[in-house]
Amino acid sequence: MSLLTGKTVVVSGVGAGLGHQVAAAVVRDGGNAVLGARTEANLAKSASEIDPDGTHTAYRSTDITDEGQCEVLAGLARERFGRIDAVVHVAAWDSYFGGLEDADFATWQSVIDVNLLGTLRMTRACLPALKERGGSVVFIGTQSSVAAPTQVAQAAYAASKGALTSAMYSLARELGPHRVRVNTVLPGWMWGPPVQAYVQFTAHTEGVPEAEVLGRLTDRMALPDLATDADVADAAVFLASDRARAITGQSLLVNAGELMR
Repeated sequence: MSLLTGKTVVVSGVGAGLGHQVAAAVVRDGGNAVLGARTEANLAKSASEIDPDGTHTAYRSTDITDEGQCEVLAGLARERFGRIDAVVHVAAWDSYFGGLEDADFATWQSVIDVNLLGTLRMTRACLPALKERGGSVVFIGTQSSVAAPTQVAQAAYAASKGALTSAMYSLARELGPHRVRVNTVLPGWMWGPPVQAYVQFTAHTEGVPEAEVLGRLTDRMALPDLATDADVADAAVFLASDRARAITGQSLLVNAGELMR
């Protein structure tokens, strides 16, 4: 039996990268994937690629800063598949760069509203269904919330994701009596559209081959290759499944051994 046979998983933040890979892994492993993101065209494209006949997917445009829209997406899962067994939170604002000295705190507040409060809104919308038979909440965090990278400054992103990981501990205690588990996957440098764009941009800016820029990243790893979006998706799907039934309140680094804790 596959990991998620008969299960329904809500996936927020489905675009071309990690969100798509998570949804694809859910369907691959026998589950139903309910996709949410702000851009409906991305949702339609992802669903058609991973589930051409639409048997195991449903989707709706969803902004996780809007509580009503979160409730609608959770309602779609119950309406279409009758249950919610897990929710994997990929939706995030990760494109704001900088540190403290140049911080625009109004933008920081927006980042926190998406990455922390938006994730919690979406979680709360799914709770009534999750509590019916138990289930799993999987946050996608970031390695930079526990060890700042030297290549880029993303203080707001790291702080918001660090707060989310801290919230995980409280939620694991609060929801544990209902057999709802709460865990976090912490990706490091992850080969997918954003990192590909970083490598291309840096190579172009410095006038060096892309292989050289990529080598600077892989040289930091214990393994010779970067983790991929698909690797992180597999970790999330494992935590969403019953094979992780005794795991809660944990953070799992998926980073090819760059940082070991």
